[in-house]
Amino acid sequence: MEKLYSHNIRDILKVELHRHLDCSVRWSTLIELAPQVGIPLAKTTQGQKDQFLITGPMKDLGTVLNKFLNAQKVLASEEILTRIAFEACEDAYNDGVRLLELRYAPTFIADGHKSLTYEKIHKSLHKGIEMARKTYPMAIGLICIIQRIKPYEVAEEVVDFAIDHKDSFLALDLADNEEGFDPKIFAPLFQKAKKAGLHITVHSGEAPNSATWVRDSIEILGAERIGHGIQIINNPDVLNFVRDRKIPLEVCPISNYLTQSFKTYEEHPIRKLMEQGILVTINSDDPGVFATQLSDDYEVLHRVHGFSKEDFKRCNQVSFDASFFPEAEKNRFMSEFFG
Repeated sequence: MEKLYSHNIRDILKVELHRHLDCSVRWSTLIELAPQVGIPLAKTTQGQKDQFLITGPMKDLGTVLNKFLNAQKVLASEEILTRIAFEACEDAYNDGVRLLELRYAPTFIADGHKSLTYEKIHKSLHKGIEMARKTYPMAIGLICIIQRIKPYEVAEEVVDFAIDHKDSFLALDLADNEEGFDPKIFAPLFQKAKKAGLHITVHSGEAPNSATWVRDSIEILGAERIGHGIQIINNPDVLNFVRDRKIPLEVCPISNYLTQSFKTYEEHPIRKLMEQGILVTINSDDPGVFATQLSDDYEVLHRVHGFSKEDFKRCNQVSFDASFFPEAEKNRFMSEFFG
């Protein structure tokens, strides 16, 4: 196997479909802004990392999601949101990403700062993205997230907001811990969004024993892609269903280890999924909170699972094809990727 070094991996042109914008705050920005918004910093660098970052395996997905609340407090103003959106795009571009789909939950940001309405949040993030589009030759799109842990009435508000802004949203997503939150109840909302012209992706099959919800997310919610989905490796029926439907998985290797979806990098099923004919894409999930970039996920796959440049090219082809960008937008980058 050809040895790939960090600079080789960073130079690979990439498509990323699964990155949370609200958890992609640059570390230096986080440390700069925290005192300004009233968050006292720990006195040591390690203490500050312990405050905000997840760099080692946590107990479970729920523990990880709770840790995100510390970073949430930094998203305190329209100016900050514009800045973090621009920087997230800039960091992705410098890491080789040319097609980038970012997702965020309006409720997650609004919960931390009641003065920030959905409208203000979206306008501020969109402003940062527009600045990045003008600065870097890359395609950037937004996906709107429903938090499944919120009351149904809140989910309705978010869907209506996404539909009202469908000119600047590519898709609708359902996220947060699946345990105890059956996806089927959201079916009317996703049908409404799909009818309005939004694409559908759903977080599912991430936590252990959650494979059956992947089928529901596809059959009932209309998911065209599945966020994570890795637990289907333990359910042959669902795996065959996903393969036959040609539903791509948005796989996030480092995230899956940190949330303990699988205990070790070696146990991660990404190679087995590909061998079973599953369409796999590679993504970073929450690079700000994890102190990573997408190239770090590539490095893990190269080092642990023997991924070659051809494997990465294959996954990027799947990502390119599965992207929710309009064909005209994708075609602008066709020759750069595959010429």
